[in-house]
Amino acid sequence: MYILSPQQIAKADKATIKTNGITSLELMEYAATQCFQWLHQRLQGQNIKIHVFCGIGNNGGDGLVIARHLYQNGYNIDCYVVNFSDKRTPEFLENYNRLKELGKWPTIINNENDFPTVSFDDIVIDAIFGIGLSRKPTGFTKKLIKYINSTKVFTLAIDFPSGLFGDKSVNDKTSVLKAGHILTFQTPKLAFLLPENKEFLNTWEVIDIGLDLNFIENLKPTINYITKEKILSYYKPRNKWSHKGTFGHSLLIGGSFGKIGAITLASKAALKIGSGLVSAYIPKCGYNILQISIPEIMVEVDDDNTLSYFNIKTKPTVIGIGPGMGTQEKTALGFYNFLKENSNPLIIDADAINLLSLNPKLLELLPKNTILTPHPKELERLIGTWKNDYDKLNKSIEFSKKHTVVLVIKGAHTVIVNGTNLTFNSTGNPALSTAGSGDVLTGLITGLVAQGYEPQIAAIFGVYLHGKTADIAIQQTGYETFTASTIIDYLAEALLDIFTNEETETENSEPETEN
Repeated sequence: MYILSPQQIAKADKATIKTNGITSLELMEYAATQCFQWLHQRLQGQNIKIHVFCGIGNNGGDGLVIARHLYQNGYNIDCYVVNFSDKRTPEFLENYNRLKELGKWPTIINNENDFPTVSFDDIVIDAIFGIGLSRKPTGFTKKLIKYINSTKVFTLAIDFPSGLFGDKSVNDKTSVLKAGHILTFQTPKLAFLLPENKEFLNTWEVIDIGLDLNFIENLKPTINYITKEKILSYYKPRNKWSHKGTFGHSLLIGGSFGKIGAITLASKAALKIGSGLVSAYIPKCGYNILQISIPEIMVEVDDDNTLSYFNIKTKPTVIGIGPGMGTQEKTALGFYNFLKENSNPLIIDADAINLLSLNPKLLELLPKNTILTPHPKELERLIGTWKNDYDKLNKSIEFSKKHTVVLVIKGAHTVIVNGTNLTFNSTGNPALSTAGSGDVLTGLITGLVAQGYEPQIAAIFGVYLHGKTADIAIQQTGYETFTASTIIDYLAEALLDIFTNEETETENSEPETEN
C-alpha cells in the first residue's frame, strides 16, 4: 500500500474527479459518508453527546457531511464552525447550507467565549484542519485545541489530526489535537509512522474513498506500507523436486563469552525460516551450547572466548554477522580481514554495525546490497545525529544511496530503506521489546536471502513475519511473557497466516517495537 505526500493526494483527488466524471462535492460526500458509517456501526444509535468541530476548508466540509448524517440518524450532536478565517471553500459552503436546511444550525466559534462544554464521556469529531495544513494553529484556534486535549475526551480525527503537518515536524506540540483514533483517506500517512508524533495519535485505519488507483500507480510513490497482500506476492513456493541445497546455506557469525544466546537465536531463526543448511561460526566456549541447543546446524569455532581469526571453512550462500560478537580489538581486526576477503551477501547486525561505526572506511568493503539492521542508537552511530524524524529518513536515504546498502531501521514501525525507497512495516506490537528480538530478525532475514529472496524483499518479508508472530502470540502470552524464543515458536503460524483469506489489514493499533 502506497503512502502519499499531501501534494500527491491532492493530485489523486483531481485525477479521480476528472476520470470518474464526478464533482469535488460528490467525492467529499462519499468519503465523509464512509466515516459516518464507520461510527454508526459502532455506536448503533447510542445516546452519546457528539461534538463535531469543523474548519472552513474541505476538511471542515467532511465534518459537516458527517454531522448531517449523524443528525438525520437521530444522534445527539452539536456542530461547530471554527471561524479562524474569512475564506471558505465552495464544498464547505454547500455542506454548511445543507445542514442548515435540515434545521441544524452550526454554532460559530469566533473566540474563547464560544467554546462549548465538552465532557470526558462525550465524543469529539475533529475536522478542523486537514493534511494540507502548512502553518501551526494560533490564537483562539490553538486554545480550542488545547481545551479539547485537556478534557481527555475520545477524539475521532477525520483524515488527519488538526495541527499535525503532513510533510514536516511540529515545533509547537501544544497546537496539535491528540487523536484517540483516525479515519484517514485512501492511504496511510507518513506522519502516523514517525516516533516524534507518537503523542498525537493512538490508533488509525484507512478508509477507501475510491481514488484512481491507476493514477496513484503512475505517480510512482517511493514510500510504502507493507500489507499481507503484498507479502503474499513475494512468497516463493517450493517445488516438489527441491532439496536442502535448493534453499541455500546460511552462515551466522557471532557470539562471545556470556553472549552465546544471541548467535543461538539467530541461527535457529535462519533454520526455522527455511534455510536448507545453517552453520554457526562462534568462539569455542559456545560449541557445546550450539550443538545441544540446535542439533540441526553445523558449528565452526574460533578462539576460546571471542572471535579473533575468522578462519571460516564453510562455503555459505549468505552470511549474517554481529549478534553477541563484541567489539574487542582482536575481533575488530578479524572483522576487517573478513570483510576484505568476503564476497558473500551480508546481513550485518549489532556489534558488527558498531565496528563499522568505529571505522567507517570498512563500509567501502561491503558487497552491494548488504543489509544493515540497526536500532536507533546504532543508526545514530552510522549516520550521525538528526534534527527530527524527517531528517533521520533523509540521512538514511543518503547513507543507503552512498554505500548501496539496505537499512532496516528497527522501531515501532520498522522501516526498510533502499535508496530512495522506504517501506514501513504494518505488523508487531510492544511484546517485541525484549532481549534477543533483533537477533532473531537477523536470522530470519539471513535465511530468506539464502533461499533466493532479493535483499530488499528478504528484509521486508523478514520484518513482516517477525512482527506477525507477536500479533498472533499476544493472545496467548500477553506482553510480559513474550520472549525472543516466542518469535521462533510462532513463526509457522505467521507464515501460514499470509495464505488466509482475511481482508488486507489497514488498521494500525499496536505498532512493532524491536531490539
